[in-house]
Amino acid sequence: MALKLFIVSALVAAALADQRPYRPPTPQPTYGAPAPSYSQPQQTSRPQYQFDWAVNDAPSGNDYGHQESRDGYDTQGSYYVQLPDGRLQRVDYTVNGDSGFVAQVTYEGEAQYPQQGYGSPRPSYGPPAPTYGTPAPTYGTPTPAYGTPTPAYG
Repeated sequence: MALKLFIVSALVAAALADQRPYRPPTPQPTYGAPAPSYSQPQQTSRPQYQFDWAVNDAPSGNDYGHQESRDGYDTQGSYYVQLPDGRLQRVDYTVNGDSGFVAQVTYEGEAQYPQQGYGSPRPSYGPPAPTYGTPAPTYGTPTPAYGTPTPAYG
């Protein structure tokens, strides 16, 4: 029996030793490197635009807008927004070439804060009025609950 076990072990070892991991063949590229399809951008004209828009919705209190104009590398504009404290914040800005974004922020109006705190009257709430009456008594034989055994007669 030991001989049979030795032979089977030797065959298994030989079979495992012959197994090498599978490696697919490496494909060779069949094309060359693509030629560059880009070139230096050609500017045909100087960028020029002008826009403005505004929102003024009195019921919701929204009041804001923006306007801007550009001619080449010179950009000028402003935007504004109505702040919750009642002031109007305005930002005037310029961009000229590599000088970056230069802004000037101004506020119009004076901040208004509603009076709150200890001096304000508080609402007085009393106990709620009852919305029900005294339940009326009910008489009769009680109905057994579901699953309650009923006595067997007989």
